Amino acid sequence: MEPTDDAEKFFQQLGGQDREPLLAKVRGWVRFELLEPDRTDRWLVAVDRGAIAVSHSDGPAECTARLDRALFVQLCRGEGNMIAALLRGAVVCIGDVELLFAIARLFPAFAPERQPQRL
Repeated sequence: MEPTDDAEKFFQQLGGQDREPLLAKVRGWVRFELLEPDRTDRWLVAVDRGAIAVSHSDGPAECTARLDRALFVQLCRGEGNMIAALLRGAVVCIGDVELLFAIARLFPAFAPERQPQRL
């Protein structure tokens, strides 16, 4: 099944990995609730010391991140920062915020075609 946008592509790639070294010390469940005008798209990410399982479902989680789907797509493209979005209130985190901080490391800091600007 082909992903319909960058959000689905992100979750499919995340779930297709054997192990993620950045999450080697992390255990827990994170539910992402991607808000759209007419529906909420839910994804559940289970992390067990680097092993990741992803399902397109609603289930129990230690952390729930609720945000607009358009913002999530921007984060997937490296056009924003999950922590900055959380601090400005664009992402609502319910539960274990440290777990969300760990997962946030998986989002690109910059899109591949963009380079950091020099000051």
